[in-house]
Amino acid sequence: MWLCSFRIVDNLKCGINKPKACRYQWKQNGTDIDLTMSYHYRLVGGSLAINNPHKKQDIGTYQCLATNSFGTILSRKAKLQFAYLENFETKTRSTVSVREGQGVVLLCGPPPHYGGLSYTWIFNNNTLYVQEDSRRFVSQETGNLYIAKVEPSDVGNYTCVVTNSKAEQSVQGPPTPLTLRSDGKLSGHIEVRFPETIYAAKSSSVKLECFALGNPVPSISWKRSDGNSLTKKIKHNSTKGILEIPDVQQEDEGSYECIAGNIRGRNIARGQLFVYALPEWDKKIQNAFLSLYDSLFWECKAKGKPSPSYSWLKNGQPLTSEVRLLSPCLLSDSGLYQCVAENKYDTIYANAELRVIAAAPDFSKNPVKKMSVVQVGGEVTIGCKPSASPRAVISWRKGSEVLRQNKRVILLEDGSLKLYNITKSDAGVYTCIATNQFGVARNSGNLIVKERTVITIPPSNMDVTVGESIVLPCQVSHDPSIDVVFTWSFNGNRIDFNREIHHFERIGRESVGDLMIRNIQLHHSGKYVCVVQTTLDSQSATVDIIVRGPPGPPEDVKVEHISSTTAVLSWKSGIDNNSPVQIYNIQTRTPFSVGWQAVATVPEVINGRTHKATVVDLSPWVEYEFRVVASNSVGIGEPSRPSALLKTKAAVPVVAPTNVSGGGGSRSELVITWEPVPEELQNGEDFGYIVMFRPLGSTTWTKAVVASVEASKYVYRNESITPLSPFEVKVGVYNNEGEGTLSSISIVYSGEDEPQIAPVGASALSISAAEVEVSWQPIAWNRHTGRVLGYEVLYWTDDPKESTAGKVRVNGNVTAKNITGLKANTVYFATVRAYNTAGTGPSSTPVNVTTKKSPPSQPPANIAWKLTNSKICLNWEHVKTMENESEVLGYKVSNFFISLLRHLLGWLADIYKNGRTAMFVQSRTSLS
Repeated sequence: MWLCSFRIVDNLKCGINKPKACRYQWKQNGTDIDLTMSYHYRLVGGSLAINNPHKKQDIGTYQCLATNSFGTILSRKAKLQFAYLENFETKTRSTVSVREGQGVVLLCGPPPHYGGLSYTWIFNNNTLYVQEDSRRFVSQETGNLYIAKVEPSDVGNYTCVVTNSKAEQSVQGPPTPLTLRSDGKLSGHIEVRFPETIYAAKSSSVKLECFALGNPVPSISWKRSDGNSLTKKIKHNSTKGILEIPDVQQEDEGSYECIAGNIRGRNIARGQLFVYALPEWDKKIQNAFLSLYDSLFWECKAKGKPSPSYSWLKNGQPLTSEVRLLSPCLLSDSGLYQCVAENKYDTIYANAELRVIAAAPDFSKNPVKKMSVVQVGGEVTIGCKPSASPRAVISWRKGSEVLRQNKRVILLEDGSLKLYNITKSDAGVYTCIATNQFGVARNSGNLIVKERTVITIPPSNMDVTVGESIVLPCQVSHDPSIDVVFTWSFNGNRIDFNREIHHFERIGRESVGDLMIRNIQLHHSGKYVCVVQTTLDSQSATVDIIVRGPPGPPEDVKVEHISSTTAVLSWKSGIDNNSPVQIYNIQTRTPFSVGWQAVATVPEVINGRTHKATVVDLSPWVEYEFRVVASNSVGIGEPSRPSALLKTKAAVPVVAPTNVSGGGGSRSELVITWEPVPEELQNGEDFGYIVMFRPLGSTTWTKAVVASVEASKYVYRNESITPLSPFEVKVGVYNNEGEGTLSSISIVYSGEDEPQIAPVGASALSISAAEVEVSWQPIAWNRHTGRVLGYEVLYWTDDPKESTAGKVRVNGNVTAKNITGLKANTVYFATVRAYNTAGTGPSSTPVNVTTKKSPPSQPPANIAWKLTNSKICLNWEHVKTMENESEVLGYKVSNFFISLLRHLLGWLADIYKNGRTAMFVQSRTSLS
């Protein structure tokens, strides 16, 4: 539909795929338009241009007819309407008087018009429009202004403004005065209702209006009364007075409710939305180019709501049947056809051309294949498909011989010739002869017969061991004029020799296509196929390769029973990798072992048919993991996954402590020591030690319990114990299960007294600026004076900043000790005292000694040298020492000889004639 104003030139378009070949004619209300009225109508391409349209003359329904040499088709119909908007009547409108709090409706009453209108209202001639809110609503259906509850501020003049966007016009009506009377309260009453029945096109947008008057101002809400919920796409305006459903679909069809309510009551408006659909094509007719006497079946299908009806046109003229069936097709059936689908809302057209052709046979577009190549024993089809209308009758010749159908020679329905079980004698020229009522045509092709391809040396099945290399042969005989191509596949996948270069290689050429497999692996087991292809045929040979390897890991290793020293294991066989399992071995791991260890089992040798064994010689109260390793004739396989971690049951400990000894300690003490028993040998909880001892020669043992797992020492104190008394000692173990084994007897001596005598004859000698020597006389000791194991030298200065003394020790009967790291030119005091395991004895009388001064800090200066023959003379300046430095006694001259092979440090002597010498001079004192 077109809407026109009176001032425009309107264009109605008409076009098809090939407009240059068409003639166009337009109809208005079913009557041909006289296009010779050039001042009013003219054609532009195929479109109809109307100059200065007139409402009375040009309003109506238009349709285009397009005609060419093949026929005529009709366009869809188009309606031309004129949009307009007249002025309001100038009659004064009556005053509307309403009580405060009541609702009121101000009627707009739009003037005569065509085309959609929009409405607004002006209050008191103000340039601002009345704003819609929960209290005020402007219906875009009627233009009326609704005020739900009138307030004093609403008193004034209201003017309706109407706009026609198509006509580009707006007009204002006369003002309507609104006055106020006394107050009142009313329940909500719906004044703006949407229709009880609404029709909407699919994919269009629908707006439902609803507004109520009342005091207090009623609230508006929406719902579907058919039980369905409102979809998320639904929109509301700010006052909820308009419900908009965009893009309407079939699921939007149903019943809708508007509910208006306040504290005094509520009111409901209902309406039913029906969705209709314009016709749309599901199946269109297609162009058909047929031979004379062929059959045609044409069908078109469209969807819509309501369902469309169908009609047919040929060259713009109606036909009778809905489905077109033509058999046979005649030349007179050629033309342009249209299928028309129509419901009450729209009409659509589907166009197609039917062209019926009559022609003599012709091979120019589809000749017989000039050369066909086939192998002995094969079959071939030589096509013969000339263009002809009606269809041609086909016959064949080989050379001059007419071919008759037999078991080897078959004439197919489409005219093709098929030959079976080809021999060399079938080679030659074959001619197809096509005949119809309009003429005869011939076309020939040559048949060439080649020898077959045969695999002469195929591969054979093989059993191999993992890691070996093998060659699978594949050699053929073939027609020498034809090239052959070898391909290999493995388990259905073609081998890519570029990607599989580490394992697969094709060797040989021409008629040899052998496959080499290097370092064969377990996953290479499977089916290998050699395929030999030529342009004419294809041959293949299949072989199965079995790769044998070490067995896979056993599965489902479980501990069925565990005691203090044994565990019963079971497992399932893993993959044998094509070689039966011969032996199983069991390994264990504990928190105390280094990796996995082999264990003793019952049976001692577990054969491949056994899946259960007992592990023996386990340690009590230790967490164990177990795994099983299978082996076969190829090798040892991967171990199984470890079993669950389990702890053996507790038992009495059987391992006694080792390295039982002792001694030392204070007077009246017996110190006993031992090597603790490792955790894995403690055999249970609450592990501890039992210590037993007695004086040498006694028959009565004293027993002590040490309740500590980590204990390695026990001290027994008794004032009756004399120093260095010998004792017999043994140490045992225990846990919750009981007492275990005792160690063998060891002899341990009790503690001793400190030395009672101080060394005599102590003296000190300064050696250098940083070293002194302290000496003394040895002590002659016995049991009563205390054993002497060595001597301890204490040394110090009188510097109050040094609060602690230095200390050095010597062992045995050594009677002198050098003390180093001292300060130069400093007085040191020293004493000596004896020591043993009980401690140290009294100190000797202190002695003092002063360290020597430091050596000169400055080196000799101005060294000069002179070479005479093989000798060097050196000169230097004398070194002057500082007050706190030692006096210079002489000088030391050193040289380094440098050769290609060695470095030599020595006193200056003869100079090697062929060497280089680096020299330095050093001053010497009594300290250096």
